[in-house]
Amino acid sequence: MSRSVELLKKRYLKNIKENPDLFIGIELEFPIVNLEGKATDGEVVKDLFRYLPSVLGFTIEKVDDFGNPIQLLDPVSQDTILFEVAYTTIEFAFGKAESIQEVDERFNFYMATIQNKLGEANHAIVDCGIHPNWDKNENCPVAYTRYQMLMDYLDLSRNVTKSDLHHFPEYGAFICGSQVQLDVSRSNYLRVINAFTQIEAAKAYLFANSEFSGADWDTKISRDIFWEESMHGIYPENVGVNARLFKDENDFFDYLNHSAIFTAERDGQTYYFYPIQARDYLATPEIQAFSLNGDEVLIYPQEKDFETHRSYQYQNLTTRGTVEFRSVCTQPLDRTFTSGAFHLGLLLYLDKLEAYLRTAPFFTIVGRDYRFLRRQFSKKQLTDEEEAAILEFSKDLLTLAEEGLEKRGKQEMTYLQPLRDKLGL
Repeated sequence: MSRSVELLKKRYLKNIKENPDLFIGIELEFPIVNLEGKATDGEVVKDLFRYLPSVLGFTIEKVDDFGNPIQLLDPVSQDTILFEVAYTTIEFAFGKAESIQEVDERFNFYMATIQNKLGEANHAIVDCGIHPNWDKNENCPVAYTRYQMLMDYLDLSRNVTKSDLHHFPEYGAFICGSQVQLDVSRSNYLRVINAFTQIEAAKAYLFANSEFSGADWDTKISRDIFWEESMHGIYPENVGVNARLFKDENDFFDYLNHSAIFTAERDGQTYYFYPIQARDYLATPEIQAFSLNGDEVLIYPQEKDFETHRSYQYQNLTTRGTVEFRSVCTQPLDRTFTSGAFHLGLLLYLDKLEAYLRTAPFFTIVGRDYRFLRRQFSKKQLTDEEEAAILEFSKDLLTLAEEGLEKRGKQEMTYLQPLRDKLGL
């Protein structure tokens, strides 16, 4: 086994339990908009973060370079409210919960407080996968090392002659998603990743909510293009739908070994550089890197650089013993928890899901190129044949998800009602 694979295995397998309790982790990102249609006022949102600790009982966990709170933590629930990359995007990262209702209740409480405060300055949280005023905002990162590094790194695309990268490297400041993390075990994590890779076409159809006004893209999920045709997607294994199903753990880690390392810390300083695949990283003699103030420096690869490795597959094994599902756009507020319920229900019926996917009529009609299918079924207009195929596939998956939630017995099926409505059930 190569040293890079050993380091990746150590990072991603160390917290996986053999028989974990099933907890739900939900992360929701939303644009904060100026209701007058102008750019979001940074002072309004910074003021919000100064106000929230006193009314919600949160502590200030992180501040920006100017001392403004940018991450707040509730010591009891472990819920976090933070800025996601830019001051124009708010994220709710909920502590692990036993049921969706728990999270829903807390979310509604936070939202009421926040919308009320923002409303005083004619601002509000809205439920779009792209910030509606993306072209008016400054789109600069929160003054905090990680976000500055990320935006500077994405900006390297301006110097890449490879012409199929898009021209919006600042996209990190205006795209918003809805992530769910579910506990997995050593014996099922690969099965979970493989099964959910196969349903990305249905998720594209059911949850698309990020059309982009700034380019002529035939997709309802511009987030996919932003991710995949940016610096993050220079190596396709680093982002998006997995290109194949994995035979075993070694096959999975071989794939992860093709993902990218693009940042390192030295003496308290953060550096970024053109992406290097994990498998080649340790053998690279020296790396031309950039500091956050733009200086070019030479650094030398170290094993500890694997400790900050992150890839961006839509089915992501995390370092917390969970699989994170990260391909869903921010959803309309009345279906904020629909995607979480859908994933949870299917995970609970993993055996049945796998059995169904083996012979699903959908794949007989459209084939099994999962990356292609995700892009195909997020198009703005489908043919009648495509529409009929994806409708049946989605209905079958929804039925399985409902059965899974019913078996669980926590009355979470109501969260799937918006999908029943969409599919005409």
